[in-house]
Amino acid sequence: MQQRTLGRHGLITSALGYGAMGISLAYGPGDEAEGVAAIRQAHDDGVTLFDTAESYGWGANEQIVGRAVKGFRDEVVIATKFGLTPTGGVDSRPEHIRRVVEQSLRRLDVDHIDVLYQHRIDPAVPIDDVAGAMKGLVDAGVVRWFGLSEVGATTLRRAHAVHPVSVLQTEYSLFERDVEALTPTLDELGIGLVAYSPLGRGFLTGAVKPATEYDESDYRRTDPRWQPGAFEKNVRAAKELERLAASRGATVAQLALAWLLTRGEHIVPIPGTRSVRRVIENDAAATLTLTEDDLRRIQEVLPDGGFGARYPEGHVPEWE
Repeated sequence: MQQRTLGRHGLITSALGYGAMGISLAYGPGDEAEGVAAIRQAHDDGVTLFDTAESYGWGANEQIVGRAVKGFRDEVVIATKFGLTPTGGVDSRPEHIRRVVEQSLRRLDVDHIDVLYQHRIDPAVPIDDVAGAMKGLVDAGVVRWFGLSEVGATTLRRAHAVHPVSVLQTEYSLFERDVEALTPTLDELGIGLVAYSPLGRGFLTGAVKPATEYDESDYRRTDPRWQPGAFEKNVRAAKELERLAASRGATVAQLALAWLLTRGEHIVPIPGTRSVRRVIENDAAATLTLTEDDLRRIQEVLPDGGFGARYPEGHVPEWE
């Protein structure tokens, strides 16, 4: 698989990564064995970026990722995150960051973390202090690259002034375009972009169904894009994209991932799935080249992204 450079400090990964969250969280009951098989298939396909977090099952996901990559750990980039709490709050105090990192190293069974993200902003802790703590971890060799998740231009600049930010992670897909407003800042500072939920949280997989048909533990039951009114519009758009994809001998998921890869050389999507078949399908998107006509048609179908809010009211991450 082709490689891409994220930031200006030596972080190089495959053009597509793998997001492990769904093995443990948000998409209904998971299966550890299936998740491990999916991770190993991604590696076989040339994927080198594997993304997890402390909060994905409160350690369970990191343990799964650690076991899955153990045989090829030195060939891959492992990214994890700190900053959320089991009670639904945030905590980015430097002493808490160090404690979480110690736990993550143990759960992943590694001697260093390649990319460490602040998962969400902590209003009680200045980002300068967070970046200072990260600098200490990088200087100690415990972390290699500093990342932020769901932040805006002001926060990026303040953090970057203390210690270089190599990568920003946020939601980006045909359905979600808000991060494009940050492109000038990312380009100026030399920060890469890791796109999570690149398949519209599953809407762009060809397997979507009404909210009430998902398991009670699946957050799509309350996702605004699955609610009546927005759901029907999104289904129609997805069907249009499926027809375009079929004309190229591809799936709608491959079309969506290939579209993201055209948005800039600094972008790496991290689709997640527990299915080996889906992993193979997703990774094949790296070889799909879209034409100008394809891109024009995609823009006609979804000129401003999907229909419906990104999150239920009151749950939107605040950028600044």
